[in-house]
Amino acid sequence: MPEGAHRPRGGATTIEEVARAAGVSRQTVSNALNAPQLLRRETLERVTAAIRELGYQPDQSARSLRSGARRTLGYLAPADDPYDPNPLMAGFLEALVDAAGAEGQRVLLFRPVPPAADPVAAIDEMVAARQVDGLVLADVLPEDARIGHVARLGIPFAAFGRTGPGQPQHWVDVANDAATAAAVRHLATLGHRRIGYLGAAEDLPWMAARRAGFLAETRRLGLSAVTADGLDRLDGPDPAAVRTLLRGPDRPTAVVAGSDLLALDVYQAVRAEGLTVGPGGVSVTGFHDTPLGRQLRPALTSIRLPLRAIATALVGRLLDQVRGAAVPAAGLELAAQLVVRGSSGRPE
Repeated sequence: MPEGAHRPRGGATTIEEVARAAGVSRQTVSNALNAPQLLRRETLERVTAAIRELGYQPDQSARSLRSGARRTLGYLAPADDPYDPNPLMAGFLEALVDAAGAEGQRVLLFRPVPPAADPVAAIDEMVAARQVDGLVLADVLPEDARIGHVARLGIPFAAFGRTGPGQPQHWVDVANDAATAAAVRHLATLGHRRIGYLGAAEDLPWMAARRAGFLAETRRLGLSAVTADGLDRLDGPDPAAVRTLLRGPDRPTAVVAGSDLLALDVYQAVRAEGLTVGPGGVSVTGFHDTPLGRQLRPALTSIRLPLRAIATALVGRLLDQVRGAAVPAAGLELAAQLVVRGSSGRPE
């Protein structure tokens, strides 16, 4: 502890006590917290040591009143089932809270109120309450009403998912097409020449991109792309269609699934047809690398999203707007990682 420092006998430590302990003025302590670049290194180190030793916690509400900043980012949480939560978005929320915390920010979750469940109304209520400095939006669609609304209001925002033409390009997304192309290349190196694809509804842009990447890469490599009717429904594939895909002499020897849940459908269909998943049977890849896939046997080869990098980029782009800094004119596309496990041939 610096010479002259003392611990308070009770109650919260004040900025004046920190100043006395460090032998500096109150303003110098304030500069150490808000503008450390103004201080000499030795002075900053002395003040920081006093803050740490005394356990001083700045009054964030007072700082917000003076600066107008709330140091809070609103996250419009997607609708979910608490008894069957989306593991990907739960992981994204963890990454978002960590990324915000690293910048001295908090995350405030909110959601449209039933029965109307109008996201625009929920945004208006949050803005009127003046509780956040900006918004993070997920599951964004090209003509998303939320994006148009916050853009008209001039609210700082960052989107997990690509915004449409003519809208602010404050988005971060995964290269979904490149990810499924990487899965195809991986399977091709294992000798597969006939590869099936199992996706969901193509009105979701990320699912359309995954299918497009699969088809483009199979064409480029001269492989046979195997599909069947009923595999691209919004409510999931038709189980009979999945099994039909795996029948006959020309059945695929591998299947690329657009999600880990869809990969589970493939596992079930493969076994229902008396086949096996993995070496000597049907190789399978998924998408999202959720805990579910890691518990399957054989464990699922899957595409892992860079959730921490996505969250960090979203927070950075949002805070650039809040602080009046230059904001990139284009969105940011990040690469995903193919994690190879037993379902595509690697022994466990």
